[in-house]
Amino acid sequence: MLVKVRSVAYVGLVPVPVEVEVDVAAQGFPGMTVVGLAGKAVEEARERVKTAINNSGMDFPPKKITVNLAPADLPKDGGAYDLPIAVGILMASGQIQISNDKFTNGIYYGELSLDGSLRATKGVLLVGLYAKQKSPVPNHKPQIYVPIESANEAAVVEGINVFPVRNLKELADHLNEVKLIEPLNHLDVEEMVEGSPVDFDLAEVAGQEQAKRALTIAAAGGHNLLMWGPPGTGKTMLARAMPGILPPLSPAEALEVTRIYSVAGLLETGESLMRRRPFRSPHHGISAAGMVGGGTNPLPGEVSLAHLGVLFLDEMAEFPRSVLEGLRQPMEDGRVGIVRAAAHVEYPASFSLVAAVNPCPCGYLGHPHKECKCTEKQIRKYRARMSGPILDRIDLHVNVPMVEIEKLQITNDKSQNASSKEIRDKVVAVRKMQEKRFLEEGIFTNSQMRNKQVKKFGQLDAETGRLLRLAVEKFDLSARAYFRLIKVARTIADLAGEENIRTRHMAEALQYKQIT
Repeated sequence: MLVKVRSVAYVGLVPVPVEVEVDVAAQGFPGMTVVGLAGKAVEEARERVKTAINNSGMDFPPKKITVNLAPADLPKDGGAYDLPIAVGILMASGQIQISNDKFTNGIYYGELSLDGSLRATKGVLLVGLYAKQKSPVPNHKPQIYVPIESANEAAVVEGINVFPVRNLKELADHLNEVKLIEPLNHLDVEEMVEGSPVDFDLAEVAGQEQAKRALTIAAAGGHNLLMWGPPGTGKTMLARAMPGILPPLSPAEALEVTRIYSVAGLLETGESLMRRRPFRSPHHGISAAGMVGGGTNPLPGEVSLAHLGVLFLDEMAEFPRSVLEGLRQPMEDGRVGIVRAAAHVEYPASFSLVAAVNPCPCGYLGHPHKECKCTEKQIRKYRARMSGPILDRIDLHVNVPMVEIEKLQITNDKSQNASSKEIRDKVVAVRKMQEKRFLEEGIFTNSQMRNKQVKKFGQLDAETGRLLRLAVEKFDLSARAYFRLIKVARTIADLAGEENIRTRHMAEALQYKQIT
């Protein structure tokens, strides 16, 4: 008997339908064959499925079983096909009997344990999104059957029935209408992303007013930021405070970030949504594939895991040159393309880069009290690790010096230090201004402006234009730097609540441009 069971694969973040065809032949040598460009994990499903069916109190038919995963030209890997294969075998052997409507409208997805229980499986959110978009039965809610530990991921998708399955026996009883599984209630995304807590409050950072100002500008306009300074001046703490001053994720943004984490298998067990903007801080020993993504079956890298959040590179000069150069395309395009022989996938990578670096190898160049022991050659070699094109793509460069001892005194008076909540309120107001400005442009922040949009929304008066031209000529700045200065000045003007860019806004933007 031949049966067909619906399942889902994904290429990058795009869900693709997979039809699991199971044929249990009346004649032939007993055994199970899996075809359809199956990876190693899928081929091993033969033993998992057989043992899981037997340990669930059902019978694995001692016949010739052929499993085809269609389409045959799509590579398939992972344990998510265990459940549809098992359901197909039980259907073909008559141990599960369901109506055509239920069968046609159901999608099965999940990895089996040997005892028949289902394990948490990555990518469940994409299954839910696919089911909503591609329901084959009109006027019927799509039904998906997924592991109970991952079911909350799909519960955020409205308009589908999500059935959390504990084990194979429970699913068989449900499909045979012996004991039904209750579908999960829909989870409201908007309620879940509200009120994300702040891990690091800027009010706790002593001094460093210029760095805080640069951090505010970076958050308001979505700009990249580089902090220079000796060890122990608060660069890392400032970077970790960045997510706390960014606007909360919108429901659409939360789903977009969650899709990436679902595919990467990084959502915590039972979690349904990424509730706050991501903050990624990879170690400087990371590989190029780990940073931008890759692998035989390409997975998202750190630049994609930081999408709509912050990518923090501590000790940026210690990262391999190849890793830093790999950041060029994502920083410009907000996306990263990964090409492999079997697939070409794209992942979103629109992040704010925050980097920290010492002024020299020992870290004490320009320190008021400690002597730098580095030679001129060592300093040049150290700084050359960060190429000109990478530094040119960073809008804001700020020095983070040692803090005077008077400002480090522990007191309960924080009245002079603005809290992260106060700064976030300003940032949210500025982001709303930008959303309104770019309503018909397809972008959301000043940093995303293309050159034609800079000319449209970043017009300069004669005096401001003259100041910018003088700076470009004197310091031999690139065309990219020219346009990025206008973007930063636009954000500074927005923070000041002014419609036009003034000379003082451009002058402040020039202060944050590294001239070396």
